[in-house]
Amino acid sequence: MNIALSLVPSENKQLMQRIFSELAKGNGEPFVESLADDIFWTIIGTTKWSKSYHGKQAVLEDLLWPLFAQFADQYTNTAHRFIAEGDCVVVECRGRVTTKSGKPYNNSDCWVCRIVDGKLTELSEYCDTELITAALLVEYVRLERLP
Repeated sequence: MNIALSLVPSENKQLMQRIFSELAKGNGEPFVESLADDIFWTIIGTTKWSKSYHGKQAVLEDLLWPLFAQFADQYTNTAHRFIAEGDCVVVECRGRVTTKSGKPYNNSDCWVCRIVDGKLTELSEYCDTELITAALLVEYVRLERLP
C-alpha cells in the first residue's frame, strides 16, 4: 500500500475546507487561486448558464465575472458537508447574495471536484436551476468567446 496515495483524499478535503472557510467570509481569492489553468467546470442543467467552461480564463471571463457583476452585496458560500474519496471531493454548500435587481440568489449546490496536485481540475456543479432562471439575467452570459 502506498501511504502517499492514501493521504490524498484527506489532503484534498482539507484544501476544500480551507477554501470554503474563506468563501464563508466572502473571500474568493483562495478558490480562484486553486483553479487549474485547464480546469473543466460544468454547470448541470438547461439554463443559459448551464454548460461547460474549459480553462481558468474562460471560467473567469465567461462565468465568474459575469455572475459577480450581478451581485449587489458580498457573496458568501458556506459548506455543510465534505466527502472525499480518491482525487475527488464532494461539497454540499449554500451560497448567499442579493442581485442588483433585488432578488435573493441563495442557491444550494453540490460540487463534485477533482483535485490533482492541489489544483481543481474538474468541477461539476449541481444546483437549483430554477433559481438561476429566476434570479440571474441572461444578458450577462457570454454566448461566444471574444477573440
